[in-house]
Amino acid sequence: MTPGARISAAITVIDAVREGAPAERALTNWARGARYAGSKDRAAVRDHVFAVLRRWRSCAARGGGDGARALLIGLLREQSIDPDTLFTGEGHAPTVLSDAERAAGRAPDDAEARDLPDWLWPRFEAALDDGAAQAAEMLRHRAPVTLRVNARRMSRSAAQAALAREGIVTRPLDEAKMALHVLEGERKISMSSLYRTGAVELQDASSQAAMEALDLRPGARVLDYCAGGGGKTLALAAWLDGEWFAHDASARRMSDLPARAARAGAEVRLCETQDLQGLAPFDAVLCDVPCSGSGTWRRGPQAKWNLTPDGLADLGRMQQDILMRAADLVAPGGRLVYCTCSIFTEENERVIDRFLCGSDDWFCATSRRWPISETGDGFFSIQLIRESRSELHS
Repeated sequence: MTPGARISAAITVIDAVREGAPAERALTNWARGARYAGSKDRAAVRDHVFAVLRRWRSCAARGGGDGARALLIGLLREQSIDPDTLFTGEGHAPTVLSDAERAAGRAPDDAEARDLPDWLWPRFEAALDDGAAQAAEMLRHRAPVTLRVNARRMSRSAAQAALAREGIVTRPLDEAKMALHVLEGERKISMSSLYRTGAVELQDASSQAAMEALDLRPGARVLDYCAGGGGKTLALAAWLDGEWFAHDASARRMSDLPARAARAGAEVRLCETQDLQGLAPFDAVLCDVPCSGSGTWRRGPQAKWNLTPDGLADLGRMQQDILMRAADLVAPGGRLVYCTCSIFTEENERVIDRFLCGSDDWFCATSRRWPISETGDGFFSIQLIRESRSELHS
């Protein structure tokens, strides 16, 4: 495919996204109908699409509209590429720009320049203060690709050397003990021997650091209450001997966990909701709750545009409900760990404040935020301890 043909393909995918299709599905559907497209072509089209999704408002301003064609024109202008060089009408390239398209476009301003909905920018400022502008700018760019080395399989340095032999260049990160930042060869990861044997997993550095920060004793019985794919359970099991339990309101989200756990050398028991009370109490219950994902929007940028004020409020109520349900499963003296990949106060500190106001037998042990950075996503984690019965009656 020529560079112009790749732009045409991106326009087709963006049109599908504008009609409501998830970006991944729209890309898959395009690829199925474009057998002529090689791996580099598909990667280039994907990059164009996700660049537009991350920068929708600024691209619309620079391109003079929010149609797919205008958005790609705006993206090229932001990248200091003259759209006339690619909109040539030759072969499969987009048709030549009209005089109106050449004349349209302006520099974006305020929340538009930060590629956020107007209503969200004040919430960024409220949550992050002086760090708000930097966080918004980070969300306009590609996310880092980070691996977690399985300490039960090998050392970080040994993994780094083995990956290099397969063309995957990495560097160690200070944020987490077993984290490797992928610099080259990211598309080779899924087929690498280390990935297929469970020696490395894809996991953000902030998430890794949050799991390392948990104060758990050897042999602890730990429930991952909102497990999803189980990445955090596997991260914990890689450095601590314990009993591991995983639960999710939608059991299908855990469908890959048994195979992943087997590769990683971990034993994880999958639990149905009705079984939890019989298995309780647990020494620790981890609640990585569903959230806006605002700390990860460079990975899933459509969520940035789909979130509404009512939707954010609904998330807060759901998070509160999950926290209350999970708290009943924690043993006296045990830990309730609440996590989100959100930067918003409404999903973090305010949820915890409401919980503590109605619960006299809990206190905060540690609380920390990880910022959106060049090496990690935005992440929030707090560890609450349930006072033992003897402490309650002393």
